[in-house]
Amino acid sequence: MKMQNFKLKESGLNRFFGPLESKIMEILWTSPSEMTIKDVQLKLDEDKAINFNTVMTVMNRLVDKKILQKRSVARSFHYKPVITIEEFMDTQSKELTYDLIEQFGSLAVTHMVDALDKVDPELLDQLEQHILLLKRDR
Repeated sequence: MKMQNFKLKESGLNRFFGPLESKIMEILWTSPSEMTIKDVQLKLDEDKAINFNTVMTVMNRLVDKKILQKRSVARSFHYKPVITIEEFMDTQSKELTYDLIEQFGSLAVTHMVDALDKVDPELLDQLEQHILLLKRDR
């Protein structure tokens, strides 16, 4: 699932979602079970009053985007994320990396390597091992 809009100047989930979408996804990703629109609205209400219809519209748009799935239970709908936040972030970072390399080629790779001086040395060691494995498998 590739998100269509990436906001460079935002951070976290706001890079992929609007502000309310981000809050809703955070609530659903931290919930141990499915939630109704009312459940989500009550969690959002801890910050400020948000209209039920607004929450319903945003959650149904997230269903249309295939981020959430909903199912009918009695007289209400229950929502849950299609994938975990870890799977979502993994997929998005992979898609962004492939897009950067496709668009900018060696420039993107050069800038990624330049950015490595700011990462944890343990991460650098993991990257080195991964590169060695890729070279060996070729």
